[in-house]
Formats: sequence, C-alpha cells, structure tokens
Amino acid sequence: MTYAEARRRLPAWLRRRVFTFETFIEESVSRFARELPEGARLLDAGAGEAQYAHLFPHVRYTGVDLAIGDPAWDYRRLHAIADLERLPFADASFDAALHIVTLEHLARPAAALQELARVMRPGAALLLVAPQEWEVHQAPHDYYRYTRFGLEHLLGQAGFRIEEIRPAGGLFLVISRRLLNACQMLPWLLPLFAPLALVTALLDPLDSRKDFTLGYRCLARRN
Repeated sequence: MTYAEARRRLPAWLRRRVFTFETFIEESVSRFARELPEGARLLDAGAGEAQYAHLFPHVRYTGVDLAIGDPAWDYRRLHAIADLERLPFADASFDAALHIVTLEHLARPAAALQELARVMRPGAALLLVAPQEWEVHQAPHDYYRYTRFGLEHLLGQAGFRIEEIRPAGGLFLVISRRLLNACQMLPWLLPLFAPLALVTALLDPLDSRKDFTLGYRCLARRN
C-alpha cells in the first residue's frame, strides 16, 4: 500500500494529523505563496508534477525537474526538464525559489544549490524542505538525509543567509510515521495503527529538543 492510498482511506481530519510531514510542507508552501508579491518570478526547482503550482496564481511560476523521480508521475506541467546543476536560465532570473523534498535526490547537492543561487537575484527568498528521519523513496535516486547543521553548511556555502530553520516535529512524530510504515507493509493494520499514530503524534509537544525529526523547513535569502 502506498502513502497516497493510505491517505485516501483516512478521513480528512485524521489525514492531516497523521501525515504530519506532508501537512507541514503544504502549510509552509502556502504561507510562502501568500508572502510573495504580485508578479514575482518563482522557480520551483525539483517541481515533480508541479503539485504546488495552483498556490501561485499571482506570480510567474516556472516548474523545473529532471523528470526521473517516479515513472508513474505526469511531468507534462513542467516548464523545463533540466538537471538542477545546469539550469537553462540567465543569472538573477528569479525573485524567489522553492526546493521541496528534492535535495536528498541530488547526487551533488552543493553544486545544485550553487546553481540555484546563480539564477536567483540578490535578496531573493528560498523555501527549502529536506528530510532527516524519512524512509527511502524514489529509489534509486535517494542519496542523503540532512541535519540542521548540514543544511546550514550547504546553504551558507552556496551563498544564502538563513532566516529560519524549523524542525517538522520531534521524536513522537517520527514514531507516528513508523506506525504508518508498518501499515504500508501490512495494510490490515491501518484501522488499528492510524488512531495509535494520532495519539502518538499528540504527544509531540513533550519533546522540546527535536533532535529526532522528520525533516526541516529552511527559509533563506540569496546574498
């Protein structure tokens, strides 16, 4: 059973509380979209199926991906199919950029971030989300996981100044996710484990350190 199938089988209120990393990402992208001014030039670097394009009707959205992540995906909504290390755009072409759960799929993440910085104007905003405690996905193109310190290092080296790095919850959300992993393997566990995953997720405020986290949201600006 895939995560998409599991999400469809749960009521909406439970889905948002159990699939917490997906909810975290959707809320982060929605907020980023609301803060962009009318007509801004936005690059979605690693856009996949351009699933977030509908959140940006007021800006000039450009979706780019290498289109190898998932053979079942529909890449026809992309504006360009390109290697993120060699983007087909001039210097300082964009006012903002998205880079959502893509960094782990890049064999040379430092080079890709430097290329992303090249096509962004000085002061342009970047929203990046990357996983730390997440399962293998889009194999074999799944290479890395990131701590906040690794992200700080890579972004700083690429020419970004970081405004915020926020974890997507802590240990109990990781445990909740692992219960869903078990449901992937044994779908008959879903009616039992989905409520348990919800209860576990509700305990997450007890973890103040957030050293175990599903991933991070990074807000940064091009120097």
